Amino acid sequence: MITLTQLLKVMLEYKASDMHITSGSPPGFRVFGSISRAKINSLTPAETKELCYSILTESQKAQLEETKQIDLSFGIRNLARFRANIFYQRGTISGVFRHIPFEIPKLTTLGLPKVIGELIHRPRGLVLVTGSTGCGKSTTLASLINELNENHRLHIITIEDPIEYIHSHAKSIVNQREIGSDAVTYADAVRASLREDPDVVLIGEMRDAETIETALTLAETGHLVFSTLHTNGAHQTINRIVQAFPSDHQEQIRLQLSLVLEGIVSQVLIERTDKKGRALAVELMVANDSIRNLIRENKIYQIPSAMRMGQESSGMITLNQSLLNLMVQRVITFESALEVSPDKEELTKMLAAVERKAG
Repeated sequence: MITLTQLLKVMLEYKASDMHITSGSPPGFRVFGSISRAKINSLTPAETKELCYSILTESQKAQLEETKQIDLSFGIRNLARFRANIFYQRGTISGVFRHIPFEIPKLTTLGLPKVIGELIHRPRGLVLVTGSTGCGKSTTLASLINELNENHRLHIITIEDPIEYIHSHAKSIVNQREIGSDAVTYADAVRASLREDPDVVLIGEMRDAETIETALTLAETGHLVFSTLHTNGAHQTINRIVQAFPSDHQEQIRLQLSLVLEGIVSQVLIERTDKKGRALAVELMVANDSIRNLIRENKIYQIPSAMRMGQESSGMITLNQSLLNLMVQRVITFESALEVSPDKEELTKMLAAVERKAG
């Protein structure tokens, strides 16, 4: 029988981001956004269990059998690191494995707006990286932390579920805590970080109101905080944070957020026209005085318009502007851009205006 290590090697040869193990199907590989199946026989329930259990410790097996799912990360020497979610489906074991390179990419290689490099050198505040699953949020955050680690003498704490990229100690001291093995919950770990003398705290995901509120307090008390949300666009992200709280608490949260928010980076990956991977479209909001006022006054719907003001000096860009740039360069198609656009009518008008000007 084929081993999990052999399958993971095939995954890397395919340049797949994810591998799916499930009974009744050959292993599946997500390559540039689409699933392709390996040319081997379908896996039996016994085979999927053997493959997935091969990387679990006895305590992890016990946790899986009790909770019916488990998140973890692991490395294979001279190959790569992987994040895994192993779970039950129809009474059988399935697993999804994501490739995490050993080497953390340099921030300048990701194709992000240059002003993002300025955000991470702020002495305090909240910086959010948002987008759907698989859009590269973890890679962006790892690159941001790596940039600080290599250039500043800081104490950096990361709180993750599970730990993905491994950071060595460079100029900074980096402590990485994993939910489950190093802390019980995100909220517990974030709250404890206040007593651990951090300069920078990375919170893998702001999952609940308690974690969000503690993150805002961290940023308010002089720390630089990074985190993620599964949201698309700056104003949607702000709404999600505020709406995580009861209505009688939302005004206070808006006030806090307006004071500590430094920027929001929203990412989406779109298939390239040359079929050689996926292109990155980015929305970047930098919290200037105008945007802070809109948050305080609960006029969040006006933020996209505010982002278009003075863009040459602010470096801000909306997602539709980023999509338009990629279309003009013929990197992506109009149809692909339309699928991910937050305002399809606006994008259509923007492209029409460019075509009229060119023609």
